[in-house]
Amino acid sequence: MIAILSSILSVVLALVLAPLLLGVVNRTKAIYAGRKGQPLLQLYYDLYRLLRKGAVYSRTTSWIFRAGPIVGLAATALAIPLIPFGGGRGLFSFAGDFFFAVYLLGVVRFLWVIAALDTGSSFEGMGGSREVAFSALAEPALLLALTAVAWMTRSLSLSDMVGRLSWTLGPGVAPIAMVGCTLFVVFLAENARIPVDDPNTHLELTMIHEVMVLDHSGPDFAMIQYTAALKFWLLGAILIGVLLPFETLPTTVRWPVALGGMFTLAILVGIVESTMARLRLLKVPQLLGGACALAIFALILVVR
Repeated sequence: MIAILSSILSVVLALVLAPLLLGVVNRTKAIYAGRKGQPLLQLYYDLYRLLRKGAVYSRTTSWIFRAGPIVGLAATALAIPLIPFGGGRGLFSFAGDFFFAVYLLGVVRFLWVIAALDTGSSFEGMGGSREVAFSALAEPALLLALTAVAWMTRSLSLSDMVGRLSWTLGPGVAPIAMVGCTLFVVFLAENARIPVDDPNTHLELTMIHEVMVLDHSGPDFAMIQYTAALKFWLLGAILIGVLLPFETLPTTVRWPVALGGMFTLAILVGIVESTMARLRLLKVPQLLGGACALAIFALILVVR
């Protein structure tokens, strides 16, 4: 019973605290720039404001454009209960659920891309093509990294994979470090962060994710923003679960350590975005290809 309540609480925390992580990222960037910056709860205010507005639809769009934000949010919300947090188990778990979680994220991307294409806008089509091209490298890197973790833990369920690795036992430091680096690169790419994408840019010729959602407004745009926040939490929970050995920690400190890890990750993203520039688009495939290579090397080390 306690395990079920813990799993439910982890889902509630994800749904409630996910927008706060993006506030931490923006506040970290503001501090680096010497500014006061936005309130930590700014995204909550934005979501409330957008939900109170009406949506504007172009005459060229169809039901696909309207379905994109709704089904995308539903798919992401369905993936959240699969992700364990703080050393516990996911609310739902089964063999191969990490494949299911990755493909749910793929469904979100597919829906956003076809919604962008449905507008008939050349800019949104350009952003969609870039998104698909980079995802062709990011998704294999994510799957290879999770496959390496599955081999190290001898399990195909995220609940038995995440939080079960130790840096001093089992496979050793090198494979875990390689998987961690791979997941961090994928985390930045999937969440449209620097050095892959700049979430604050307003130049259509350099945008990837933001250009795909230019025509969304009101509640539709609120759902897209909230979905992005949930995706940030989801991938972040997997990353810290791989790097932090929750199973070796006392039960009383697992949740504080997990929450501290999530906010530390948000601060790290803010530092990365404050200290380096965005890569040229031609360099992004090299970054993602390197992440794939690291995951393959990690898999070789644990299989041999």
